[in-house]
Amino acid sequence: MGSSIAGCFGKDPVDEVTEDEPGEFRAYSVVAPIDTGINVYHERFILNETLPDWLLDGLGVTMWCNITMEGSWQERYEADQDTCWNTITSTDIVYFPGTRIIGTTPDDNTDIPILDDPADGHGTAVTGAVLDANPDAIIFFVEGFSDAAVLAAADQPLVDIITTSFGPIGSVPVPGIEDATRVAVVENKKVHTGASDNTPSPAVQDSTAGPPWSIGVSGYAEEEDDQKETMSGSYPDMAADWTQMLPNHDDTSGYHETSGTSFATPRTAGILSLVLTMLRSDVGDMGSGASGERGGFLVNGTNLSVSNSDLRDALNLSAWYPSFSTWDPTTGTLPISPVAPCTQVGWGVVNMSNVAPIHAHLAGIQNMPDRPADVVACMDANQAIREAYWGD
Repeated sequence: MGSSIAGCFGKDPVDEVTEDEPGEFRAYSVVAPIDTGINVYHERFILNETLPDWLLDGLGVTMWCNITMEGSWQERYEADQDTCWNTITSTDIVYFPGTRIIGTTPDDNTDIPILDDPADGHGTAVTGAVLDANPDAIIFFVEGFSDAAVLAAADQPLVDIITTSFGPIGSVPVPGIEDATRVAVVENKKVHTGASDNTPSPAVQDSTAGPPWSIGVSGYAEEEDDQKETMSGSYPDMAADWTQMLPNHDDTSGYHETSGTSFATPRTAGILSLVLTMLRSDVGDMGSGASGERGGFLVNGTNLSVSNSDLRDALNLSAWYPSFSTWDPTTGTLPISPVAPCTQVGWGVVNMSNVAPIHAHLAGIQNMPDRPADVVACMDANQAIREAYWGD
């Protein structure tokens, strides 16, 4: 892999970068979390260089907020109120120099545009989960939970992956953001990862995880106990890391352990983003997104083209089922059943071990084997149910 946009956890001065052409930058990927807001002051999001103008122009940036880099969270927020937070409107796309964040909010009714509200913090943790998988991702953050919020990312030509971690509790079968995610994936050729519910409810009818164009993600207990959490959507596409150490929303350097499909889902988005960055670096593709100018391909190189369906197929091939024998009944979790495990975790588990085989497969270095026929039949049935319910 070539040089990367390395994140730095310090507060050193920002170095100005003057690249004017994409060829002078490096391979990158843009991920769009849609959520409550983001703590732009946290060290996890610091980037000690300024993103190039062509990239910011491509993302439609209308405003720069030069945020305060010293003091407590509250001190920084108060120092920036007049120059930043009180001036942002729903039509602005804001770049925060010294960070890897471009943000927007299509809703004028928010208390603090883009910034995670002190009483919440969900969006900050979600974005941290993306960067845990791909520390070099560029973040196009959208505050909100509506079709308008999803479309704000879907209509961005440079966005590769949209990740959403919200929806009706219990996966109640009610309309949600499915129309907007369809635009993102089917029409604009992006990838969407959507969180299953934190209850055992099936993911099929969930408006975030259920549509067939979305990659529905449930939770899986990593580390010493290889089994699915009891509180996580069933029959999704994938399962990913349930519990993670993620950045706080109300300070500048703290972290907390938190669990849920809300964080398994952006972790999956980050993994796919990392694969895209690696493939683009391989073939000298210094763009992003899957616009018509790129032929609808997420990777658009001279000798390699990768579509959103190619990436999803490779993800499916790479997934795996943990062994029942590793289950510890004292953990309060359920084991992965040796019979029809797809009804619990879909194609299987995805974590950082999946990155190398996905990359090798898509790069034409080493093809992954086909999945067993019973797994394929189970997931073909899953897709057919979703298409019948949501359309295709």
